[in-house]
Amino acid sequence: MVALGLARGEAQAVVVLPQPVGKRVMARAVAKLPQVVQAQKEGLIVVGLGTTNAYVLEELLGRPLPKEKYCAGYVEEELGVLSQEDRENMVVLDRGAPKTLSWPEILNRLGPGDVVIKGGNALDPEGAVGVFVAGEDGGTVGKFYAAALARGVEVVIPISRAKSVHASVSRLCQRLGKGRLAWASGVKVGLFPIQGTVITETEAIQILYGVNAEHVASGGVGRGQGAVVLLLWGECEPVAWAFRELSELARAEPEPPWRRG
Repeated sequence: MVALGLARGEAQAVVVLPQPVGKRVMARAVAKLPQVVQAQKEGLIVVGLGTTNAYVLEELLGRPLPKEKYCAGYVEEELGVLSQEDRENMVVLDRGAPKTLSWPEILNRLGPGDVVIKGGNALDPEGAVGVFVAGEDGGTVGKFYAAALARGVEVVIPISRAKSVHASVSRLCQRLGKGRLAWASGVKVGLFPIQGTVITETEAIQILYGVNAEHVASGGVGRGQGAVVLLLWGECEPVAWAFRELSELARAEPEPPWRRG
């Protein structure tokens, strides 16, 4: 929590990160994680589908991508799943080079030092993450998660503070499930708990700028839909640098197109 009062030479600032800006900030931080940097040089990085992960992939490849196609499940006015023909294949970086590998090929090679990047849908007060599962086979998490844990593979989870929930992910996992739901807006889903290195906007700002950040509000109107509002504090110069750069990014980062096909 924020201490009352500030030491001499310290400062605070409040900044709004619209949704695409938060995704960009998290992506840049994920790309700087030591385990990700190492895997990009010497191992595999499996980048699961998801709009936030598309930003991560852009940072790792250094080029823009059609982010709306790097999506499987989505939340719009309903819960939905993008058709196979409308989505891109999942990308695996093999020593930094992008490849399309099947799940059996990936599982044959995954081992310690490799990284799996997987987004989430719910972030609880204890920092636990839940992922919606619509596929009868458990979807992406059903294909990789147990194997990754068993083999000591790094799991990195970029997820926005805007996805914060008040209940525990553990309890929600016990309540949801396709067979438990009589009705649903869109597809019926379960919730699967995953663990790993969680990177939200607050951790990302610490990594990128070396200042503290705390989530103080979410949501808004227009471009502020899905935004997070953060309190920054720390040494005056780094806080000023972070505030200036984040404010500029908030004006410059485009809103990605969204279409279902």
